[in-house]
Order: sequence, then structure tokens, then C-alpha cells
Amino acid sequence: MSEIAVGELLGRGELEVTAVAGTSGLARTITVPRIQKPGLALAGWPEQLHPNRMLVLGGTEIDYLKDHEHTTGLDTMMSSDPACVVVCRGLEPPAVLRDVCESKSVPLLVSGLVTADFIAAVTSWMSDRLAPQVELHGVLMDVNGIGVLLLGKSGIGKSETALDLVVRGHRLVADDVIKVRAKGGALVGRGAGILGHHMEVRGLGIINIEDLYGVAAVRSAKKIELVVELHEWIDSGEEYDRLGFDDKHERILDINVPKIRLPVKPGRNLATLTEVAARNQLLKVQGTHSARAFRDQLHAAMEAEAASTAMDAVE
Repeated sequence: MSEIAVGELLGRGELEVTAVAGTSGLARTITVPRIQKPGLALAGWPEQLHPNRMLVLGGTEIDYLKDHEHTTGLDTMMSSDPACVVVCRGLEPPAVLRDVCESKSVPLLVSGLVTADFIAAVTSWMSDRLAPQVELHGVLMDVNGIGVLLLGKSGIGKSETALDLVVRGHRLVADDVIKVRAKGGALVGRGAGILGHHMEVRGLGIINIEDLYGVAAVRSAKKIELVVELHEWIDSGEEYDRLGFDDKHERILDINVPKIRLPVKPGRNLATLTEVAARNQLLKVQGTHSARAFRDQLHAAMEAEAASTAMDAVE
């Protein structure tokens, strides 16, 4: 299960966070991308508080603590074993809050953001950081606006196909190692750290696509909308899809992604086939399924021919 160490918050410039007490607990972890407001817990009502959550205090809570200098409410709040406590708007935490956080080794952080802005920013970041993820071996491309994930065994031609697509004006997201996250029912892929927009091409070695073709030839991340699996063409009676009526899917992180299998053999232009597959997928997203439309037209023509034949027989 993914988790965030509270200390990571200090490195996020957009959160404007500093630690003022309980720094010995910066290794505490957050496992749920949701914050909590203590609310009635400060008055001694412990319901609805959950452990290992981030507690966020705004101006109302700080004013309450300053006017009620006792620890009953704080003890109730801290009994939920929060991951950390964040005071927003750059407000000065009361001494009683500093003391209880220090004694329990619960990090007390102060953010310069107003409460609503901090909650929106930290929730978005935590949701992304804690999203389910997996690493895949392949190449991720942006082809006509469609995120295409090329899969297949090593040496099948994924990188060469991707390079041909880049030359045609499409964009590379990542080669070799693809870090995939599930976000909002969709999959988003990006490169793995230092690999950046480098690509390994047998015979050429490692090349940098951004340096060779410019920033317009790359992008940092892309939603995965189509999986293209490359595999060797086997002349052993194996059936390949020649009609395209039935849609296949690849299941990644419990999310189904449309998938096609492209057999590889000398003479087949994989870049062209991938480009056409992306265009065809774009048509499907817009409601046009070419294979099924052709089937329906064929059935309609056959029915019309049968009806015409029946009328001729009656006459």
C-alpha cells in the first residue's frame, strides 16, 4: 500500500509548509488522501475522527483554542492519533497546541495558504501521490492525441516503431519503463525518473528524442487510451482478427483499456498500422465503429436483396 511520510510535505513548495513542533514524528505516514477538520473534537466530541489522517485547523479553530486554554479538546483530537496537524493562513499556533504536539511527537505544521486553498492543493497532491501504480515495460506515445502504449517482448521493434512515429510528427512520452497510475478511473503514464525522453535503439544506442527533435516531439505524461501489443507472426494456423467486430481489452490496475494485437513480420509497416489504429480508436470514442458500421450495411443490403427476391417470386 502506498504511503506518504509527513516529512515529504516540507518539500512541496506549493503547500508553503514549515514545521514548528513535533519534528521527531516527521516519519509518520499518511495512507489516505483525505484531510480532516477537528470540528467538535475540540469540544470533547471524538466521533468521526480517523487515525493516520492529516488534521487541518483554520482561523475558527485557532481562535477557539486561544479562548479556551485547556487541553480537554486537544486530548480528544489527539486521541485519534493523527499523522500531523496543519495550521493554515500562517497563523501562530497556541502554546498549548505546540506543547501537546511536541509531547506526542505529532508534527505541527504551518502553511501560509488560506484553509480552502491548502485543502484543495494538498488533497490533489496526495490523491496523485497515493494513487495505485505499476511499472510496465514498453513505449508510450501520443499519436494524434491518443495515448498509445506499445507492448511486446524485448527486441520485437517497439522502440523502432516509436521512433518512426516521432519522425512522422507524433510525440514520445516514455521508452522502456512506463510508470502508470490509476487516477479517476483512467490510467496516466509517464517516464521513470532519469530515463526522461531517452530511447534505446539497437544499432544506434541511446538517443535523446527531445534534443534531436525538439520539445514539440515529447510530453511528460499522457492518459493511456489504447494498448498495441506487438508479437511475432506465427504461420501455424493461429487466427488473427481480420474483421474487428469484437473489441479486446488489456486490464491494468483493474481498469480495462482497448487493445489490439499486431502480428510482426518483414514488410509490415508497424508505424503506419499503429497510426491507423490510433485514428480508428479516436473514431470509436466519437461513436463511429467502422467494422460494425460495415457489418450493419452488409446485413441491410442482404435483407433488401432477400426481400427483393421474395417479391420477384410472388410476382
